Amino acid sequence: MLLLLATILPSILIILFFVYSDKFKEPRSEIIKVFIYGILITIPAYFLNTSISKFFYANTRVSEGLISSFLTAAPVEEGLKLFILYYFVYKMKDFNEPIDGIVYGVTVSLGFATLENFYYVYLLADYFNTSAMTLAIVRSFSAVPAHAVFGVFMGYFFMKYVFVKKGDNLLFAFMIPFVLHGCYNLFTVSNFYISLGLILISWIIALKMFTGLKEIQKSKRREYEKKI
Repeated sequence: MLLLLATILPSILIILFFVYSDKFKEPRSEIIKVFIYGILITIPAYFLNTSISKFFYANTRVSEGLISSFLTAAPVEEGLKLFILYYFVYKMKDFNEPIDGIVYGVTVSLGFATLENFYYVYLLADYFNTSAMTLAIVRSFSAVPAHAVFGVFMGYFFMKYVFVKKGDNLLFAFMIPFVLHGCYNLFTVSNFYISLGLILISWIIALKMFTGLKEIQKSKRREYEKKI
């Protein structure tokens, strides 16, 4: 039971922080739906990551670190998360103000991270030569908050695309999480402490952006804003 809690609770707590920080809270049903979408995209992510890795290993001399960071996990996983925001969340009637972008961005990202965490904790602990509980605790301070902050940045720029200006914001909604994810994966292998520092700095910036949206939200009497 403790191992299960250590595996899923970090994601749930981070989602609840963003959901309950929202003045106009999103319906529980919509949060659960987007969380499940995040879980479901782990399936195509697994097959795409595996297929792309095999291709690069068989046909190129690209280093393993580069393949596992910038050529597979980062573009595949962040691309699938953005797919959910663009093709599903964008159409939801409750996605109707800027801060919702971050709430739903974090939710889909942590839906993905939750099932990924199960895979690592319950199936790969022996591979990492550690106990399942130790791996769950380490990931609760590394991979899970990493996925969450990728979701903050994705949601922020997706919000700008929907409510502020089209322009390059949809590209930024992909590129910034992609670069952060790739750097995090690369440094996790070469220098774990640098990867933790990267996530800490990213969180400081992300919370500043989120706080800015909350300040704007305080003066609003109604949540609806027109999508452009």
